[in-house]
Amino acid sequence: MKRRLVLTDEAAGHPFRRSLPRVAAQAIPRSEDQDWKLFVLSFLAFFTCFYTFLL
Repeated sequence: MKRRLVLTDEAAGHPFRRSLPRVAAQAIPRSEDQDWKLFVLSFLAFFTCFYTFLL
């Protein structure tokens, strides 16, 4: 029995997934300062670990 790895149409999916209602994906709003917050958190975590090993 040969099966294709890629489904050719949406109707070829699993019966349970076909029974679920379609929900449109919504984009998550991302604040502009998210990168800075991650950088500061990473820097402080590194500084805390490094300072702890020095003492």
